[in-house]
Amino acid sequence: MGFVRSASALALGLAVSSFALAADDAQVKRGEYLARAADCMACHTAEGGAPYAGGLPIHSPFGTIYGSNITPDKQYGIGNYSADEFFAAVTEGKRKDGANLYPAMPYTSYHLIKREDSDAILAYLMTIPPINRPAPQTALRFPFNVRMGLSGWNMLYGKSVQLQPTEGKSPAWQRGQYMVEVLGHCGECHTPRNPIGALQQDQRLSGGLLGGYLAPSLLAQDLAERGWTQPDLTTFLKHGISAQGSMFNEMFPVVHHSTQHLEDADLAAMATYLLGDQPPPAKAIESVALEQMSDSAKRGHQQYLNVCAGCHGVDGEGKPHIAVAMRGNTVLRQADSRNLVKVVLEGIREQQFTGFERMQPMPGFADKLDDQQVIDMVNYLRQAWGGLPGDLNVQQLAELKAE
Repeated sequence: MGFVRSASALALGLAVSSFALAADDAQVKRGEYLARAADCMACHTAEGGAPYAGGLPIHSPFGTIYGSNITPDKQYGIGNYSADEFFAAVTEGKRKDGANLYPAMPYTSYHLIKREDSDAILAYLMTIPPINRPAPQTALRFPFNVRMGLSGWNMLYGKSVQLQPTEGKSPAWQRGQYMVEVLGHCGECHTPRNPIGALQQDQRLSGGLLGGYLAPSLLAQDLAERGWTQPDLTTFLKHGISAQGSMFNEMFPVVHHSTQHLEDADLAAMATYLLGDQPPPAKAIESVALEQMSDSAKRGHQQYLNVCAGCHGVDGEGKPHIAVAMRGNTVLRQADSRNLVKVVLEGIREQQFTGFERMQPMPGFADKLDDQQVIDMVNYLRQAWGGLPGDLNVQQLAELKAE
């Protein structure tokens, strides 16, 4: 009997141990997914560097902030963080030593992360290879380099992001709200900020400036005005490319590190939240005959044929796996033309999307077109396929270039 009881106890112990191990494995796997959804890698991985080892420069109006090392290294990473300390860093912007983190770390959105999600992310991060490397020293101009000053900032703005009531909303909308507003922290880029860097919550998701580009409005009516539907937006998040164009600039790392790895149901939920349970109809753009365009746009048509049509097509149809179409392109449909101007001047790097999808690099034309030629071509693009007036002028271009 004693042997039987001992054998039973041993079997029970092994079963409990196996269950605990399985639970740990499940938590780690879930944490990996949540780290993708929270896009941790994009800010904590330098170009060409080890994952999560920090060093990425994040440029702000106040100076350059460097993404920190969040590998389990005990000297430079988070290897000595407890679950409570990690949760405080994520949701309150507090380091282990009590110092304030700069709000380039989006704790203003992450403060709503569920504790079990934070614990799962930490469990995953503790399984990745530790990298014994410090991040470069952040250097902000005075007084923004005084971390103590952030205590007052945090009192005013640290928890300003709040979720909307969920009454009457579908489960997909509710899940999408958590994915967009909290884990995905989309509002950190797509919401304007005040002079001291705080999100202007009364203009939530209405668009914000980032590195000279416009992170466009994600409000449902504005998305519909630019031709977005729920299926197209889901496809865009999954593959980085859709009928509306391809991701570039700061959005390209988002699809590369984050959204392409998410489950289809979560991507659809994000689109449902942004466009609503009853989305507004997507606006169709009617073509404009050349003779009906402004004089500037008419001149721009020839510039388009000279430098753009070889890749984007004479009629703006694009070329699969080479260049996106101009017809229906969301950048052309933005009332603010800064993104279109910057793309024309600076170009876009080669883009590798999911599967075998590629977009070849687009050259910039800053050294090939003079200001009037740029204005003319932008006006043609806006009128031909953007449904917008071709009225960009010399002064507006000068202001955009000065920024």
